[in-house]
Amino acid sequence: MTRADEAAVLQLYRTLPAQRRREIAAASTPELRAQLARVERGLAMDRSPGAMAAVLTGGREMQAPHLGLIDTAFEQVAAGKPTRLLLTMPPRHGKSRRAARWAPLWYLRRRPEHRVMIASYSSDLADDHGRWIRDAILTYGPQLDISLRPGSSAANRFDLAGTEGGAVMAGVGGGLTGKGAHLAVVDDPIKDAAEAASPTMRKRLWEWWQAVLLTRIEPGGSVILIQTRWDEDDLAGRVLAEEGDRWTVIDLPALALSEDDALDRPIGAPLWPERYDAHALAEIRRSVGERVWWSLYMQQPRPQDGGVWQWPWITNNRISAAQFRGIDLARVVVAVDPAGGESAVGDETGIVAAASDRDGHLYVLDDRSGNRGAGDWGRETCLLAIELRADAIVVESNYGGDMSRQILHQAWQELQAEKRTENMLMPAVLPVTAKHGKRLRAEPIAQLYEQGRVHHVGEWPVLEQQMVTWVAGMDSPDRMDAAVHALTQLADPQQTGGVSSSYRDDRLVRRR
Repeated sequence: MTRADEAAVLQLYRTLPAQRRREIAAASTPELRAQLARVERGLAMDRSPGAMAAVLTGGREMQAPHLGLIDTAFEQVAAGKPTRLLLTMPPRHGKSRRAARWAPLWYLRRRPEHRVMIASYSSDLADDHGRWIRDAILTYGPQLDISLRPGSSAANRFDLAGTEGGAVMAGVGGGLTGKGAHLAVVDDPIKDAAEAASPTMRKRLWEWWQAVLLTRIEPGGSVILIQTRWDEDDLAGRVLAEEGDRWTVIDLPALALSEDDALDRPIGAPLWPERYDAHALAEIRRSVGERVWWSLYMQQPRPQDGGVWQWPWITNNRISAAQFRGIDLARVVVAVDPAGGESAVGDETGIVAAASDRDGHLYVLDDRSGNRGAGDWGRETCLLAIELRADAIVVESNYGGDMSRQILHQAWQELQAEKRTENMLMPAVLPVTAKHGKRLRAEPIAQLYEQGRVHHVGEWPVLEQQMVTWVAGMDSPDRMDAAVHALTQLADPQQTGGVSSSYRDDRLVRRR
């Protein structure tokens, strides 16, 4: 049999049903059987990204029904069916590894003449995906029947040999210059809660989506957006609101929510029980809190205006640093809500600075909150007070008593020894004893926001997200508590339990 005859036989073999192929293999010579085994391996890899991953890794690559839905989307695109797919699913469930690595690699094997774009929230993450795909081509190239064009092997862009196909990677918000794409995969376009909470960042992401990404898609091209939900107005939410009728939506909550579940799970069934069973998900829920659970894990972001604060109260009264420079201030305070108290959200120490003017308007100036030890939060609070020439430091003392005051005095003495206090007197330390519930303390301040009397100087995304998503009954986060303490002290000093309304201090003399 000539080589041409062998090639014709192998080509015909590929078209036969599985049972017929098994019969031919059983009757073949050892030499032909070895060639047929290679054909079978190729046919297996052709079936889906997951099948290819299983073949190349000897079955070690993780498989699951929800990952099979990602495979199906790529199979449709490779078959020439233009696709707009929005798939939402929780973190740590394998979506990035399958959708931004194995599946694009499989697609390039099936359609080597096509170009693929992969975008993630940062160029570094997108480049990591590109580097992985490039290295896989170098490792498995003979089995994949594709190779890199000589001199074209950058992590953020590479071309395939003998064709116009290849891949380009970019961070969301960055440019996508050069050739267009037959397939764009946008995976994890949002970095974190702070970015999702910022109206400015959400607007920039939407503008990039419309003006950059979608303009690079070739006629008949496809877009696959896979993300964890963060906010009602995140990229997935905006796509649903603006273009929902043009998209196929596959929603995969960590626990099934309805009878028409995409995987036909019974209500309450876990998405990936082999890794995260009901008990593990319950532990995650307790750890992250209800707001994060319903958004990131259940793909049901809660309304941002359902709590004590509403977004317009913040965004409509925000001012810039330039606008703030012309304001004549009466007082500046820094408030601290140490970690380990009533709040279990994030376990941060809230450190927020605020000011008041002579017309009764209040200003949120800075948010230095974070996961800090006692010595660290004491120094950070004092440094902020020095920077802003604060006349008082308000500290919640319910769970620290005199220790909080001692931490602040020690930090001030250390900064004084380091000659960093700029000859300031130490601000008065005003302890707050929270005699009332969180809601009773928060509501008067929220009313001031509603009246337009509180202004954020610039954006403080994490603090603002905490404020607009907090509802009665939830643990109140430390940043929000610190802001409430600071603004209460400025609006009504008697309510903080610290000083009388006639409090005066020489630091206020000649304040601009």
